[in-house]
Amino acid sequence: MPRILYLVHNLADPAVGRRVAMFRQGGAEVDVVGFRRGDAPLPDLPVNTVLELDITHDGRMLHRLGATLKAAWRAPRWARSLPRPDVIVARNLEMLGVARRLLASWDVAPGLVYECLDIHRLMLRQDPIGRGMRGLEQRLMANVDLVLTSSPGFVRHYFDLYGAPPLQLVENKVFAPGIAAFACNPALQDDPTVLRMGWFGALRCRTSLAALDALTRRLDGRLNVVLAGRPALSEFVDFHATVASAPHIDFRGSFAYPQDLAGLYGAVHFVWAIDFFEAGLNSSWLLPNRLYEGCLNGAIPIALAGTETAAFIERLGIGVVLPDISQASLIAMIEAMTPERLRQLAADVAAQDRALFLCEAGECVDLVQRLAHHKPAQPELEVAA
Repeated sequence: MPRILYLVHNLADPAVGRRVAMFRQGGAEVDVVGFRRGDAPLPDLPVNTVLELDITHDGRMLHRLGATLKAAWRAPRWARSLPRPDVIVARNLEMLGVARRLLASWDVAPGLVYECLDIHRLMLRQDPIGRGMRGLEQRLMANVDLVLTSSPGFVRHYFDLYGAPPLQLVENKVFAPGIAAFACNPALQDDPTVLRMGWFGALRCRTSLAALDALTRRLDGRLNVVLAGRPALSEFVDFHATVASAPHIDFRGSFAYPQDLAGLYGAVHFVWAIDFFEAGLNSSWLLPNRLYEGCLNGAIPIALAGTETAAFIERLGIGVVLPDISQASLIAMIEAMTPERLRQLAADVAAQDRALFLCEAGECVDLVQRLAHHKPAQPELEVAA
């Protein structure tokens, strides 16, 4: 049974818990080491060891840098309390720096895997800062056996340009062991009098919120939008005041993953899979969790032309791809949504192979074996033609 040491920048991130569960489902023993956000309790992760390095805070980059440097400097000391792993998985660049310091802590160095699920805008700057960040990443990747990433867009637009070790794509599929019931689109049951759109998960795009608020006001009750998840409050002027004053937007707060997914997506006709947080860069290249969650539960995805999300649903022949999110384009989409078209779009999603959106046990086993043996992978998605 391989042993994985998972280094993370935020112990309380729900995605960390999901990845840990995937490793365990794949047959690995797992130890977790990382930082905790100041406003979050230490999570109850089902692992052998959880070691908290320090407390950090959102938005305080210099403090996070200092905490990371301190943790890296002290790594040989705190590593003594850990059993030797077969492989270290470092979730993002700062943890890769810590992982490099750990390699000499054991007589036989473990394998090293770099998990890079977002390309930060600093890495893409074409000035000395950006070149310096990419240079640092290249130096830290010198001992990396494998890079995990979640979208072919990151491969094409970043790693193929700047270089990387062998790459393994691990899509953001829904990981829901023990859950066998998933929702279907309500349009397959009845013709709606009101259309409902869901925007769930990490809410960080003020452009989307403004467009949806304006659209629902223009349609005056013909479209309701449901929000649920964790808003990035620093990205909005006043998120809570905005949604409280919007007559046709309902914010439900956080939700439990994966238990609440069927209830959320099964109550809406569409899933909003558009994000302008880092337009033209990371937001255009990623494949978001809500894409997989929505399609698994029958929601019709709405994507922006030219993005990786749009390419994904176009390959499958599902969903709606918009040229932009101007009020004219959004209203035209709603006006064209006859009951017949809505049912057909819903039926197209329902007809897809569930394995495209759901991570099953065999994939977890394959992932752990790949990590343990460091075998190069071809960076391609199952659905790529």
